[in-house]
Amino acid sequence: MKLSDNKATLSFSNGAPSVDLPVYQGSVGPDVIDIRKLYGETGMFTYDPGFMSTASCQSSITYIDGDKGELLYRGYPIEQLAVNCDFMEVCYLILNGELPTPEQKADFDRQVTLHTMVNEQMQFFMRGFRRDAHPMAVLTGLVGGMSAFYHDSTDITNERHRHISAIRLIAKMPTLVAMAYKYTVGQPYIYPQNDLSYTGNFLRMMFATPCEPYVVNDVVERALDRIFILHADHEQNASTSTVRLCGSSGTNPFAAIAAGVACLWGPAHGGANEACLNMLEHLQANGGVEKVGEFMEKVKDKNSGVRLMGFGHRVYKNYDPRAKLMQQTCKEVLGALGLEKDPLFKLAMELERIALEDQYFVDRKLYPNVDFYSGIVQRAIGIPTALFTAIFALARTVGWIAQWNEMLSDPEYKIGRPRQLFTGYNSREYKKA
Repeated sequence: MKLSDNKATLSFSNGAPSVDLPVYQGSVGPDVIDIRKLYGETGMFTYDPGFMSTASCQSSITYIDGDKGELLYRGYPIEQLAVNCDFMEVCYLILNGELPTPEQKADFDRQVTLHTMVNEQMQFFMRGFRRDAHPMAVLTGLVGGMSAFYHDSTDITNERHRHISAIRLIAKMPTLVAMAYKYTVGQPYIYPQNDLSYTGNFLRMMFATPCEPYVVNDVVERALDRIFILHADHEQNASTSTVRLCGSSGTNPFAAIAAGVACLWGPAHGGANEACLNMLEHLQANGGVEKVGEFMEKVKDKNSGVRLMGFGHRVYKNYDPRAKLMQQTCKEVLGALGLEKDPLFKLAMELERIALEDQYFVDRKLYPNVDFYSGIVQRAIGIPTALFTAIFALARTVGWIAQWNEMLSDPEYKIGRPRQLFTGYNSREYKKA
């Protein structure tokens, strides 16, 4: 963070003295006005619902340019990473700031692989949930429960402990997600297998049974690995900000990540891909491709109550760069599995065509986002809709833990304490009726 020669001056129409506020420059992106002394000098707060104009921290992990449709992990465009790297390389990059050498990559892979098993007691913990519980309800409990099993790495002032916790969370999340799935379908848990890749191992834990050997499909493995890469981090979104705010109290990393999982569950955040696939399935059941035009007209009618899921983004005002990669992945997976004529994919393509041509959607910059195609890919792979957000949490864990670790390493970090504009009663006296 660099102090700018420029400064902001806040003046008041009531004759109160003006206040000079320093301006800081990041390496890229908008400058920021430092308002930390505002309350002390003026007795006022700023008001910013949703924090759309507020930088809550310094970070060097992820950068988004919504107008350009650009996403960078540690400076690398997401398009390059998704095509040239596997998820473990991207995890190493996000955690450490640089891509690994072959030796560093092998060592990192080995560290993660050796931590994929979870304590056997977690199986008994799982039995307390109903079989029809939503996987995110189960996952929130399991991740938070990890702090009861791994006491040897919860000293947040110890860098070594933070590293071990990061490895454990990245390694064990696929095992927990697979366990949650197996529990809901009544199948036995499948233990990790150390000779498989991170993503191949997850697929085996999800879909293998003790009855017969399971062979990982290379195209499916690569597709899911790409989904993990595309979801690994996304700057200061709701769940990441939740992890930082929760972690700012000094809580252990498992509790902080569990808070992120809980936040991600919301349909406006991680649940969006589930909502998108539900929309496509509803469309398919009610007329299919021939009814898409009629559906899109209803979307344009504000009084219809019909919402278009999978389009538009709070940050991106251009085509989501992840969506382009996801569309390509979708075609590859459907082709490899013999599902080229998948009706939901045809529906999706027609929805996209109309949205990109219709002036109503163009003017509002409602381009497809990453959720639009990722649900179709996961459905084709065999992942149930209810598990989509848990897959998102699995991928986002590396971003959460990197952001949490970065916060703890920041000398300016302090416990989060947002302020408010109070609109309730003034002080009043209690009177007995």
